[in-house]
Amino acid sequence: MTSPLPPAKSWFRYFQYEEGRDSPGDVATLIAAVTFQVGVNPPGGVWQDNNPGHRAGRAIYASEKEAFYVFLVSNTLALSTSVLVIMSLTYRFPFHLEVWFATASMLVTYASAVFAVTPGESYRFRYILIAATVPFAVRCLIQLVKKCRCNISNYSSENF
Repeated sequence: MTSPLPPAKSWFRYFQYEEGRDSPGDVATLIAAVTFQVGVNPPGGVWQDNNPGHRAGRAIYASEKEAFYVFLVSNTLALSTSVLVIMSLTYRFPFHLEVWFATASMLVTYASAVFAVTPGESYRFRYILIAATVPFAVRCLIQLVKKCRCNISNYSSENF
């Protein structure tokens, strides 16, 4: 049996991004699908009955408060980042508006599912909301810095 890899290339180089062969949109879509599914159906499932200490429909994993919020924040950050990549890659796509509406609806569904399975006495939802906005804020900040840097270099080349 022969290896599909050329002998001169390592497996690491073989799996690196290669324009024309790879599609970052596929990766972003896969991440969005996985993080959405895990947010809607949390690890461990949900309680099926009402007992002292838990209510039916709430995440079993939520009984481990710190670990559950690390999970929720990380999962929300991954979902938001993948949505940002999807939206960036489909910009000026003929159906961009439809993709935007579908993505926004998916985010609302994710948020409602997370709020439904998370115990109501929690005050940490602000961390989840912050995690959802971080990728968009960072991208806006990067664009702003690039624009300011470009304006400064244009200003200095005109005046000197």
